[in-house]
Amino acid sequence: MISLIENKHFIRGIRTATALLLIAPTLIFADSETSSGSEDEKAQIPDPYIRAFRDVVYDQRPPRPVPGRDYGMITEDGKFTHPKATPMVTDPPTFEGQLDYWDQNSYAKNVEVVNFVPEIVSPFHLWQNIVDFGDRRIMYSYGGRDLGVFDITDPKDVKTLWRGGTVYSGDGFGPEENPLPPGDRYGAASIQWNNELGKYVMVQSLEVARIGVMHDKLTEPEGVEKIRKWGALKGFKVYALNGPLPSEWELLAAVTTDYEHPNAPIGKQQGSGSLDVPAWFGGKYMFLAAAPNDSYALIEYPDYLHSPGYQAWDMSDPRNPRLLDQFAAPGQIVGDKDHEDAYLMNPRAGNRTSWMGSRMPPFLSQPVEEGGRYAFGGMAGLGLHVLDVSDPENMQSVGHLALPPKFGGTEADNIDVSQYERTGYVFMNGYPMNDECFEPYKDIFVIDAKDVTNPHVVTTFPRPTPPENAAFTDYCQRRGSFGPKRPGYHTTQPGRWMQNIVPYAFYNAGVQLFDVSDPTNPTIAGYYVPRFPNEGEIFGSAYGNLTFGIYVEYDRNIIWAFTNHGFYALTSPLLGNPISGVPKVSWPTR
Repeated sequence: MISLIENKHFIRGIRTATALLLIAPTLIFADSETSSGSEDEKAQIPDPYIRAFRDVVYDQRPPRPVPGRDYGMITEDGKFTHPKATPMVTDPPTFEGQLDYWDQNSYAKNVEVVNFVPEIVSPFHLWQNIVDFGDRRIMYSYGGRDLGVFDITDPKDVKTLWRGGTVYSGDGFGPEENPLPPGDRYGAASIQWNNELGKYVMVQSLEVARIGVMHDKLTEPEGVEKIRKWGALKGFKVYALNGPLPSEWELLAAVTTDYEHPNAPIGKQQGSGSLDVPAWFGGKYMFLAAAPNDSYALIEYPDYLHSPGYQAWDMSDPRNPRLLDQFAAPGQIVGDKDHEDAYLMNPRAGNRTSWMGSRMPPFLSQPVEEGGRYAFGGMAGLGLHVLDVSDPENMQSVGHLALPPKFGGTEADNIDVSQYERTGYVFMNGYPMNDECFEPYKDIFVIDAKDVTNPHVVTTFPRPTPPENAAFTDYCQRRGSFGPKRPGYHTTQPGRWMQNIVPYAFYNAGVQLFDVSDPTNPTIAGYYVPRFPNEGEIFGSAYGNLTFGIYVEYDRNIIWAFTNHGFYALTSPLLGNPISGVPKVSWPTR
């Protein structure tokens, strides 16, 4: 029997993975047995979805460009020339003109340091949440199995309340403190106030591992099998926060995003789980990034199995979330001719490098419950999709923007909608994955979305340049990663955002503050570029991952910058005078 959701997708002419699961796998992939490649080659890929993905398009991964010939400081203007295309690598080469040391200087313009906290929760990636409990402002900083709980009531005097996870140092990975059960992780979370429960409610996204399981899904069937039988929830968990510490969190619900098998046990659930911070403002509707099953497999990324789409959920009762709709963009589902044909039209097809599909939920400038209608979805190599979500049971793509390929690295990841209501423009960016600028530069695109059916690029943000007193003329010479990451997480940042100024984490270029008073002419208004770690502060392979995240308290005018050697509290006259203590209006708002 076909559910209402499945039937609705058929009516819309979208062949979802739900429909494909009604067909036996041998029929779904019958065509793949007659495609190019010998039977011996196929026997090396036992997983039918990975085998079918491989057979859609032949290997067209880019060759490694040569430093000094194809890229580097090869012009006389002191500017770095980026490679045209690169594979994803773990050993990016150096180039002539690059510093042979880790720069210990810091640089600032219109930004001051309030405090530096030498706590390394993780040197790789972290999410944050801020919650007011009584007269204390609490910050959670976490990623994977690592969590730090900090009292930041006074930004100049941060107190560590609780730590769990790996101990990182110059010697590498130490033992875990307060370890989670095997397989469990702290998922990217949205924390909001729930009137019915009279408590803060946290929704944590829980997904399969993105790194550390395999290098190449086409040649490592054991890694593929481990992800298929992942030993933890593929979905999300809902907690009531009875207090700030993990021991005070009360589990309300654990839900799989594999909605065809809602009662499937751990190890039997399909799909990716829920990715990154849920787009939930505390009301009825929540939007997630998720591949609901394993047929969402049209993705080039070598160590990831799924091309996530979007889901809408009813959160009226946090103890019983209810699925409303699943969105799939053209070019996501293997075994479906229309999707495969759309995929083949993408210039990235076969590069064995590009992420395809969402990495984050769609971005809304205001909640649906408050009149929000359009959500902007950055779907990596699939470009920007503008969704009409005014009826969350019937999400519709009303506009699409394809971007020229810029791989390796992540494309079309984050979308900043902070200025959309005022201007009609949104900002979209990917971010670097290879160190040493061994990939095309990741621009921040200014997109005119006043007509949602015709979003188009009008300009890009200026590329940060070093100050005159630096020992380099281009940030690529400073070593490590260089390029934009994200401007924080607007669903959960206190105060959410401000007008005219947008800050971004920029890896080895620190925090860059852009003046977007006129979105068609953005300028750099300020920055803080921290030093690299001192010898012994962190282990060698993490040195290049400098400023990988920011989280902004717009209600206290504080920017928290997260680096591989600790985190900084920053302030700027561009934001306003910094404020200490708990604001009169608690966060999250009630």
